[in-house]
Amino acid sequence: MGQLVYIKDVVTLKLDREKCTGCGMCLLVCPHTVLSLTNGSAEIENRDACMECGACAQNCPADAVTVNAGVGCATAVINAALGREGGSCC
Repeated sequence: MGQLVYIKDVVTLKLDREKCTGCGMCLLVCPHTVLSLTNGSAEIENRDACMECGACAQNCPADAVTVNAGVGCATAVINAALGREGGSCC
């Protein structure tokens, strides 16, 4: 199975490379390897693989990453895992 892609060109993920300190925390918490480190700074490698869970933004000590967490399929996955209604993103 190849790289997961949700809906093309709709992800809210943004990275401010000027704020990035290159700590790599966003890489550690991203479940889909969306980000990478290049020359001491984070870079968005595969924006369309982002499920908008918000882990990268929540764990970035420099506030360099932003994403509207809780939209898209991430909400459905979390709700399903917690046994809540709204467990489907389709």
